[in-house]
Amino acid sequence: MWLNSSSRIWLAAAPVDMRLGFDGLAAKVQGVLAADPFCGHAFVFRNRRGDRLKLLLWDGLGFWLVYRRLDQGRLHWPRADAGALELSAAQWAMLVEGRPWTPLPSLEKCTPKLL
Repeated sequence: MWLNSSSRIWLAAAPVDMRLGFDGLAAKVQGVLAADPFCGHAFVFRNRRGDRLKLLLWDGLGFWLVYRRLDQGRLHWPRADAGALELSAAQWAMLVEGRPWTPLPSLEKCTPKLL
């Protein structure tokens, strides 16, 4: 997309009103997420039902606002209580493709005794 290697993707934990536009979402970035909407990072917002998302991104010239609406089903959202959760590029790709993703379970460290 329009992201470069230094861009980060932040997912707002709390659902927002999808009627919000550029200015309303930028205000959410500043007020709720305590971040700078002009920093070049992408900020992702979801609706309450989980079938829509908006991505807000400043590219140095203006804002991009990307909107995705599923006609069937829901997007698979990571669990987050408050604030924002940083997504990797792989997690972002899985989210917009509608694929479920979960972190790998923690594994116990083991030391082999014989080869």
